[in-house]
Parts: sequence; structure tokens; C-alpha cells
Amino acid sequence: MNQNEIKIFCPATIANISCGFDVLGVALDAVGDEMIVRKTRYKGIRITRISGYDLPKTVEENVAGISALALYEHAQPECGFEIEIDKKIKPGSGIGSSSASASGAVFAMNKLLGNPYSNTELTAFAMAGEAFASGSKHADNVAPAIFGGFTLVKSIEPLVVLELPSPKDLYAVLAHPQIEIKTSVARSILPDKIPLKDAITQWANVGSLVHALHTNDHDLLAAALKDVVVEPYRSQLIPHFDKIKNEAINHGALGCGISGSGPSVFALTSGMDAAKRIERTMQDVYST
Repeated sequence: MNQNEIKIFCPATIANISCGFDVLGVALDAVGDEMIVRKTRYKGIRITRISGYDLPKTVEENVAGISALALYEHAQPECGFEIEIDKKIKPGSGIGSSSASASGAVFAMNKLLGNPYSNTELTAFAMAGEAFASGSKHADNVAPAIFGGFTLVKSIEPLVVLELPSPKDLYAVLAHPQIEIKTSVARSILPDKIPLKDAITQWANVGSLVHALHTNDHDLLAAALKDVVVEPYRSQLIPHFDKIKNEAINHGALGCGISGSGPSVFALTSGMDAAKRIERTMQDVYST
């Protein structure tokens, strides 16, 4: 990096992590976009190149541009910024494609400006782009993308993000069934009210999952990775979801669920050997 340009990795993320709808998320260290952001003498934000997928370069129609504008208008710097995006996360795949763009833009700009903003403030700027993409204001993808690791969004107004520890030897396996599910559609099928017994089960699982992360307890993590609120509805949108979940768990996964709003399905495993075994299992389900 020179003082006027930075190249960054923008991680994909798994949101919800089964029981934590709209509050829990985790960043992935092996899947993500890349961005180059540079200062310019000319004021304003420009998106000069996008590779990988056909996305708008118009700043006001691109999640990276919208998030960048939110920071730019607050900071009022004497410079401008150009953004190049190497898009490797398929839009609509459920692993935080839009949040990678949104968080990457503001994270890089903050670095080039000398880090005037905290990670929480950057998350708020990135949420502007996420809201444009999904039609709702949430931070369960952008928060882990910016903070790294596991995060819990305690509240949106005011925005409070809690960093959670990452257990040792924990791996994520992802399967993408090659369909697209828009977040707005996936949200529209959810009920406005849920039974009290389901709410009790869900918040007990969230508390257990957070404790499991702090204590590196993989058995408790497995017991907590259950969603009785959202998954019963969204799983209907994903081909062979029940089969792939059952096969993953039968072959040793700690848990298996919908990544974000889908259609990608994730499994968490203890160790690389188990991860490779689950990978083959998921491939077998979608190849038959």
C-alpha cells in the first residue's frame, strides 16, 4: 500500500448462523472479493472498474458506492476516491456479496484517511449500502466483514456490535445450489409473529451458541445450531435442503443451516478432515 492507494480482501460472511437471525454473523477467511481504492485530486466517488459480475458502476446504484458516499459525506475530505472491484462472490448467493462490497469500500477509505472512524462507525456507513441491496436495515453481514471473526449485533439504534471469540479448529463448508434468492423475497415469507415456545427455544440457542464460542465447546455449539424461527420457512426455497442438512449432520457436521437468506447452505465442522468429508457429502447430494 502507498499513501494514496490500497488493495484489500473483502470477506464473504455467513449471517444468522442458524439461531441468530439478523444478529449473528461470521467472516470467512478463504472466500471474498478484492478491491483497490485510491485517493484522487478530484472530489467525489467514482467506480472505475468492476470485474467478475455485471454490476452498475453508477455510484448511487452500487452498494459499494452508496456506502462510500455515506462515509464521504460525513468526512468531507479534500480528496476524492476511485474504486475498483474484483467481484468473486456471486450476487444473491447468500454469503454476503453486497456486504463485502459495502464494508470493503468504507474500510479502505478509512485507512487512506488515517483511520478517523471506529469499526462500529464503519459498520454504520456500510449499512447504507446493505439497506439499498436488501430493503432492510441490518448489520449481521457487514459487522463480521469489518470486525472479522464472529460478531453479535446487540442493537441497530444505537448501533452496538459485540466481538465474539472464534473457536479453534472450526471450519465452514458451503454449498451453493446455483439459484438466486433475493434477500427481500426471503424476508417477505417470514411470519410477523411466532409462538412463545419457539421464541424461548431460539433465544436459549443464541445464548448457548455465544457461550460455546467463549468456551470453545464444540458439543454445545452443535446443540445450539438449531433454528426454529426462520429455517422452516426459507428452507422451502432451497432445493434438497432437508436432504443436504441430514446428510451433513449424519457425516459429522456440528450443524447445518441456511447462509443468510440463502440459497447457500453452510455446515460447521471440527477440523479439516471433517470439513472435506462434509464437502464430498454436499457435492454428492447436488450431483444426484
